Amino acid sequence: MSSEYYPWGGDFEACEPKGCIAVVLLTTSYIPPDSVAIYGSLRTENIGIEKIIANVISNPHIRYLMICGDEIRGHRSGSSLVALHAHGIDDNHRIINAPGAIPYIENIDQAAINRFQQQIEILDYIGCSNATTLNRMITHYIDKTPTAFGNPHYAIRICPEKNLSLDDSRALHSKIQIDYMGKIQKRGG
Repeated sequence: MSSEYYPWGGDFEACEPKGCIAVVLLTTSYIPPDSVAIYGSLRTENIGIEKIIANVISNPHIRYLMICGDEIRGHRSGSSLVALHAHGIDDNHRIINAPGAIPYIENIDQAAINRFQQQIEILDYIGCSNATTLNRMITHYIDKTPTAFGNPHYAIRICPEKNLSLDDSRALHSKIQIDYMGKIQKRGG
């Protein structure tokens, strides 16, 4: 789904643009209703969490982050996300009190982490995959109709539509275009 929100790609589905809940799926087959803003899986306690932060704070309508399903052994990504929200990161960019193996946030700045902590409330359903329970809680929080948290905040913006071009006639590779992933798209003569 194309949207003004969600600058970082990943394994997620965007649903209701003005939805107030994002759902993080750990190990589970649960599929949230289309009334949520976005839902997707979380596997790692570092880059995966960075993507969640960047995408959640880009949509100011998201005020709740539900984490559900069973933890991924070793990574403990759900518990690391809960720890980040509660405690932040230390001077070495390690998530304070995170149980994961490598819980380091390297690509998101402190302002984005602060925004994440202020904008959302964590709904910790780690260990729960029961669709009836989770759907009931989603409805409960949607019914609260929280207001948006100001304007979107873009921690990182990746624009896949734009290509870089090296067009200096003095350059050896002057007609090469590079896409957002760094792959060569077109060579010229």
